[in-house]
Amino acid sequence: MIWKWMPLISSMVDFGRESSKLWKRICMETYVELQILAEKWKLLLAGLIFQYIHGLSARGVHYLHLPGPILQDFGFKILPELGVQRAYLSENLFFIIFLSFILWSFHPFVCHSKRFYTVLLWLRVLTCLVVCQALRIFTFYSTILPGPNYHCREGSPLAILPPPNSIFEILLLNFPRGVIYGCGDLIFSSHMIFTLVFVRTYQKYGSKRFVKVLAWLLVISQSLLIVASRNTILLTW
Repeated sequence: MIWKWMPLISSMVDFGRESSKLWKRICMETYVELQILAEKWKLLLAGLIFQYIHGLSARGVHYLHLPGPILQDFGFKILPELGVQRAYLSENLFFIIFLSFILWSFHPFVCHSKRFYTVLLWLRVLTCLVVCQALRIFTFYSTILPGPNYHCREGSPLAILPPPNSIFEILLLNFPRGVIYGCGDLIFSSHMIFTLVFVRTYQKYGSKRFVKVLAWLLVISQSLLIVASRNTILLTW
C-alpha cells in the first residue's frame, strides 16, 4: 500500500529541496546586501531623513495656506470631479503602485533573475526623490495657491490651520491626519514624483515588457485621477 503514498512523499522531498535552495539564496543575498549597506548606509539614511524634511515642509506650508476660489484649470474643465465619496480611488491606486514597487525591489532575494542590488537601487531611487522633492519644496513655498481639494476649500475647518500648540505638533506632522489632509503644497504632485520615479526605475531595471506597459498605463490613470480628485492642477490661467 505504500506505493500509493509515493507521489506525496516525492513531492515533499522536492519541496524540501527547493525550500533549502531558497533559504540558501536568501542568506547569500542578505550577506551581500549587508556588505553594500555597510558602505552606503549614510547616504541611504540621508535620503530617508530628507523624506521627513519634505513632509515637514509640506506641513509648514499648510500654516501659510489661505482658501480661495477654485482655480480655473484646464484639467478641471475636461475632467469632472470624482467627489468626496470617490476621492479614495487616487490614493488606492498610488498605494498599489507604491507597494508593488517595494515588493519588486526585494525580488532578487528570492528569484534567480537578478539585474541590480537592492541597496544600490534604493540609493538611486532616493537620490532622484531628493532632487525632485527639493525642487517641489522651493516651488510650493514660492507659489502658494488656494488648494482645490475638498478639505482645502473655503468653509472647511482644515483649510486654515490655527497656530500650533507646541513644536511637537509640527515635528510629528500631526500624523497621520496632517499628512493626508495637507494644503498649500499644490505644485507639483508628490504622488506623481514617486510614481514616475518608480516606473522609470522599473523601465530601466525590470525585465517584463507587459509589466512595463501596464506600469505606464497606471501612470496615465494616476495622473488623471489626481486631477479629477482635485489634488493638483494641470494648467491654470
